[in-house]
Amino acid sequence: MKRNTATVASFLRPAAAAVLLLLFFGWDEQAWAHPVARPLSPVLRHPQTYQDVGQVSEHVNDEDDEDDTSMRVIPRVNTNDHHFEICCLHANILDYYLTNILHHTNNDHAHMHRLKTNLHRISTDLQAHGCNVTQYHDHKNAVDFRTKLEKMEKMKGITKAISELDILFSYLQDYCVEPRNSTDA
Repeated sequence: MKRNTATVASFLRPAAAAVLLLLFFGWDEQAWAHPVARPLSPVLRHPQTYQDVGQVSEHVNDEDDEDDTSMRVIPRVNTNDHHFEICCLHANILDYYLTNILHHTNNDHAHMHRLKTNLHRISTDLQAHGCNVTQYHDHKNAVDFRTKLEKMEKMKGITKAISELDILFSYLQDYCVEPRNSTDA
């Protein structure tokens, strides 16, 4: 009887090792099959850009004594829309920031020049990935955004928009990523 137990044990050890090895490779393959979503622009995940956006938004908020926190100019996201559509909509709003808002700032913040450069790079990268920003010019959210700004006094609107730059950047970070697999595209 002892001999049979020893035979079974000698058989089970290599079998258990083989099963563990196969499980390990199975998990490894699954990890390769589901990679972390990569941003459409590397600048979106750069810590310095994230820090600059936060500092500039906070700086403007701190200096604005009359900031109306009850009104938000950046529209809320409809999460039922496709991620790429949400991305391109916000790329359109980013383009509006670059052409109509940020050039009025005169580099009031120490990191504003670097931030503008990085935001231009993000816009260029997103357009290279297929975001046609002019296509979203008439989108309801883009129109609402511009309408809210136009109703405000010019400098108040610019200040409010810059104070919400962190919200815009957050949406770009969340939605401007490569799809995880071809069925998402």
